[in-house]
Amino acid sequence: MPIAELKKYLDKEKVKYVTICHSRAYTAQETAASAHIPGKELAKTVMVKIGGKMAMAVLPASFRVDFDLLKGAAGTDDVQLAKEEEFVKMLPECDVGAMPPFGHLYDMDVYVAEELTEDEDIAFNACAHTVLIKMSYQDFQRLVNPKVISLALV
Repeated sequence: MPIAELKKYLDKEKVKYVTICHSRAYTAQETAASAHIPGKELAKTVMVKIGGKMAMAVLPASFRVDFDLLKGAAGTDDVQLAKEEEFVKMLPECDVGAMPPFGHLYDMDVYVAEELTEDEDIAFNACAHTVLIKMSYQDFQRLVNPKVISLALV
């Protein structure tokens, strides 16, 4: 979903959001610094496979996925980090590593770290390494209906 389509979707859903342009950054921590957003408020999307099906794990930029916690929440031991070649064709409009956390639009489950629910807003990559979207977490929850779990380690 290119940024224009993402904005169109958010507009259709009557979501208030802010687009933040920043200098090119590739890691979540670099992106947070470049956009002047605390790392705990920037959500990064990590592509995972659960039971052979692609899914998204969404967590604060300063955290990392705890695969044992994700396995417990998913109810299976078949959880692994997805390889780029396994998901790049599913999200052809997005730069690798800049996928917005809207897995529901691609028939993917979305798991969100409970730490992200503690802030009023959520910011995330918007298909490019130079653009973020910031919106209320409440609107994100309403649109995506993610499974909120303990899945991250600092």
